[in-house]
Amino acid sequence: MALTRRGRLRKALAQPFPEAWRDLLDHSVAHWRVLAGHERERLEGLIRLLLVDKLWEASSGFELTDEIRVVISAMAGLLILGLDYDYYHRVTTIIVSPTTVVLEGDRHVGGGLYTDEPDPIIGQARFDGPVLIAWDAARAQARDPEGGHNVVYHEFAHKLDMLGGSVDGTPPLESHAAYERWVRVCNAEFVALRNGTGGDLLDPYGALNTGEFFAVVTEVFFDRPVQLEQEKPELYAVLRDFYRQDPAARERRVSYWPRSV
Repeated sequence: MALTRRGRLRKALAQPFPEAWRDLLDHSVAHWRVLAGHERERLEGLIRLLLVDKLWEASSGFELTDEIRVVISAMAGLLILGLDYDYYHRVTTIIVSPTTVVLEGDRHVGGGLYTDEPDPIIGQARFDGPVLIAWDAARAQARDPEGGHNVVYHEFAHKLDMLGGSVDGTPPLESHAAYERWVRVCNAEFVALRNGTGGDLLDPYGALNTGEFFAVVTEVFFDRPVQLEQEKPELYAVLRDFYRQDPAARERRVSYWPRSV
């Protein structure tokens, strides 16, 4: 008899986490090395769930390996380490390409505008569709968080944003007061970035729209948390409260980013 989804998830969590996967995480995901023991245990469970619950596909004849699926799952799981797994219910399929994908043909770019210009991308999150990840970018960024860019964080942040029914840079929040605080803080930083007065920490791509702003800030929150907390404490605080994590405290605990090998 085929297992129900709940049964499959329960069975996945009951399985011991392979030691070979822990070796992969230790060698390939810098964040793994700064997590506390209970955080690693939680992340292992999320990796298990993502591997069995989502449809994984490879593009362009690319072959998926344990390393690819485990490393991408670890980075996606890190975002919801303090949240419920069902925050990813809009994620149905994860497509992995070996490298940059060039989009061609007519495409809507917002505001009633369309383009047919080739568009090279390393990731994409469709509203009711798959998440696309370029493996070469994801692999490099998992090993070196100090660059402040991570395509997996970026695209899965879009999926969190989409939970509200639109891509407006506001994920689900617990109260009206939290919503008002989020809008006040994030809008001020978004306007500053758009005006060129927001400093150098955030990628200017975040000024494209509020949805991209949230995705860009999520990358920096996890990969350059101490700098974000120091330069933009209010912005750091609203992200900390939403994600229910304090990555700056993790980084300070080890005082440096352990280099993956």
